[in-house]
Amino acid sequence: MGIYSKKACKNFEKGYNCAQSVLLAFAEKVGLDDETALKLSSSFGGGMGRLREVCGAVSSMFMIAGFLKGYTSPNNDIAKAEHYKLIQELAEEFKAKCGTIICRELLGLDDGPDSYIPSVRTEQYYEERPCENCIKVASEIIEKRFLN
Repeated sequence: MGIYSKKACKNFEKGYNCAQSVLLAFAEKVGLDDETALKLSSSFGGGMGRLREVCGAVSSMFMIAGFLKGYTSPNNDIAKAEHYKLIQELAEEFKAKCGTIICRELLGLDDGPDSYIPSVRTEQYYEERPCENCIKVASEIIEKRFLN
């Protein structure tokens, strides 16, 4: 496990959501202060506000890819296509290791949103959920792709 993935997992253990855990680990690398990183990613935890859609760790992985390799011109279709290709490759790599990028599928939940009330972080919570592994995988993908 690399330095950023270790940091991301420790962030999760401190109580940050999956998206915050990943983006915070890379905040300095992408030019964000901690508060901005935490606020920016706060909405993406639990598959976007516990809607259980795209995993928050994956959302932050995509944000980091945007900071490091994103495009800025609205008229550069080649740059857009290259970036979207990169995002799809990152998603496929995550899927190959975790099975899906969808939070509810990772957690084995039924379709639809979950309660907006966050789960209490207990020892059982951490043992039963794949979240820490997803955080580790997303962070390792970023480390391998962009920081080696």
